[in-house]
Amino acid sequence: MSASRTERLLNLLIALLNTTYGLRRSELREKVYHDTTSNDVAFGRMFERDKGELRRFGFDVETVMDKGWGSDDPATTRYRIGKESNRLPDVSLTPAECTVLILAAQLWEHAALGSAALNAVRKLQASGGLVDAELPAGVQPRIRPAGQAFEDLVAAMHAQHPVSFRYLAGSTGKEEERLVEPWGLGSRFGQWYLVAHDRARGDKRFFRLSRLTSAVTVLDKESFIAPADFNVRAELAGLAELPVRTAAVDVQAGRLRGLRKRALPGPAAETGAGLPSTVRDRLNVPFRDVETLAEELASYGPRAVAVSPPELVSSVRRRLSAAADFAAAPVPPVAFPAGSSLPGGKSRHGRKRTSEDQLSRMLQLVPFLVHNQGLHISEVAAKFGITRKELEADLRILICSGLPEGYPDDLLDIQWDDDHVTISQDLDLNRPVRFTVEEACALLTGLETLNGLPELAEGGALESVTLKLMAAAGEEGLKAAALSGPGVGPENSAALETAREAIRSGAQLRLRYFSPLRDAVSERNIDPLRLYSLDNTWYLEAYCHSVQGLRNFRLDRIEALKTTGVPVSATAAPGTSFPVKLFTPNDDDTVVVVELTRRGIGLADEYYAERTAELPDGGLLAEIRFGSTDWLPMFVAQHGGTARILHPDELADASREWLAAALAQYED
Repeated sequence: MSASRTERLLNLLIALLNTTYGLRRSELREKVYHDTTSNDVAFGRMFERDKGELRRFGFDVETVMDKGWGSDDPATTRYRIGKESNRLPDVSLTPAECTVLILAAQLWEHAALGSAALNAVRKLQASGGLVDAELPAGVQPRIRPAGQAFEDLVAAMHAQHPVSFRYLAGSTGKEEERLVEPWGLGSRFGQWYLVAHDRARGDKRFFRLSRLTSAVTVLDKESFIAPADFNVRAELAGLAELPVRTAAVDVQAGRLRGLRKRALPGPAAETGAGLPSTVRDRLNVPFRDVETLAEELASYGPRAVAVSPPELVSSVRRRLSAAADFAAAPVPPVAFPAGSSLPGGKSRHGRKRTSEDQLSRMLQLVPFLVHNQGLHISEVAAKFGITRKELEADLRILICSGLPEGYPDDLLDIQWDDDHVTISQDLDLNRPVRFTVEEACALLTGLETLNGLPELAEGGALESVTLKLMAAAGEEGLKAAALSGPGVGPENSAALETAREAIRSGAQLRLRYFSPLRDAVSERNIDPLRLYSLDNTWYLEAYCHSVQGLRNFRLDRIEALKTTGVPVSATAAPGTSFPVKLFTPNDDDTVVVVELTRRGIGLADEYYAERTAELPDGGLLAEIRFGSTDWLPMFVAQHGGTARILHPDELADASREWLAAALAQYED
């Protein structure tokens, strides 16, 4: 849609909302469309498209007929939209309910569902349903989606379009092309699964997202209907966990302490096959899933070589080969366009914004301004994740929109001359539209996920806010059963409780911590500040006295944690971001340009890219800050051909050398 069509649709919506009797097509053509050039047939097609667009936004365009006239006579047919059409019902929340709701919305930080969750929260703010709530310092869980495939599958699932992709079959170890109808997505045993109807096999199948070997292609010209009573959590509950198996892995002597801790007792040190001069230790490593262990072993590069079983060796080699091939491919021109980042360093990428997005945003903007009078224009722009220039473009369209006659009292009245935005005429757009299916799924799935945290499940607020949102979401809320999040309960619950109590009491902690990058254990005094998680992996943000700065520590790598009897220092202060960022930027960070394939573009969000640029093949250039560049070769190897380093040149060379050395171990 063009910007002019956005304005026309907005005026059409206002006109149909503000008529009781209804408006004839001829009246709309003259007063809203101002159309004097097209013939009746061309105008009729345009009008039908616009009605369809409003219906896609959820507004029910009613057709009113005069008695005694033919029902198919467009000259006598009138149109209107009921005042309550697609309006979000009133939702009143207590402070405790607001707390769990905001935590549920913030679960989806990086996914497309993150934007949907923020939109849903913004609608509740616009309706006055949210009140001020204090978020707990020790509980900030988040969900790590399974890359771009997750984004594409969620979109196809909600739009009911079939998809195709290449899949590494677990039974045969071969890649196969699959054409499926996506019914649901859920997490089980720490892995994301797609439950779908496989058209070629004529039956329901389960697909591990980590086994997809290509990007997802959405067949948007086709559609399907999922079973009415489908519940992905119930479907996944019947999956049996994979049995524990043992892999033989040769590891450089004295290296990879973390892998050694998991290994079973085995033979003594021996000479590694293929590299006689290198002393290696044969480890017997228990595992359940080949692909998960292969991803880890690939990241270790020349420090480890898989020996058995054969499918593990093949998977590691495949990942390393794909990474090496991508690293050796021709380099595209590196250029970042203006507007590729937002204020505050937040990157902008993904699907291009359309006029549909703009109209949807403006339908949120008007009620938001009604309930938040006088906010600074920069604050409003930040709330909607757009630039000030984009917001002013929205406002200029809004103040030119109104009832058909267009008199001053018939227009939306918004002022921002002093940089503080106020609205005095809303033309019945003062209530937000209902939740979309994406918004309902984001909030309700998030609330369901929080049930895994006893401190939130107790007290009744989680259950009561879920019931209120289900009622407000209506039919769209029922579709949330097609999505199920992972468990967020911590594995190291003792360390979590020690850290949480230290945060509450302001006590300093003594930490013994294993760093996989340095492959060493260190001890340090820390001032604990915040706890947060990605799925069930929990992190402790703390001020580290050894490095005199903020650091994030994984709880499952903490070997000992106890209080020192000393209060935290006055210099300790948490980072300004909320939710907490996994990576804390510093002035001495190295700026790295990374190329990501279409499968890997989600990494730009995961690593907080500061600038991005789309590539013709659907990939992405991303400019990312890294505090330590030593692990970048591991990063490239781990992601098996979906990411490579372009600049600085020395880091790109180092990653290629790392991959070459790793692959040399698998040569016959």
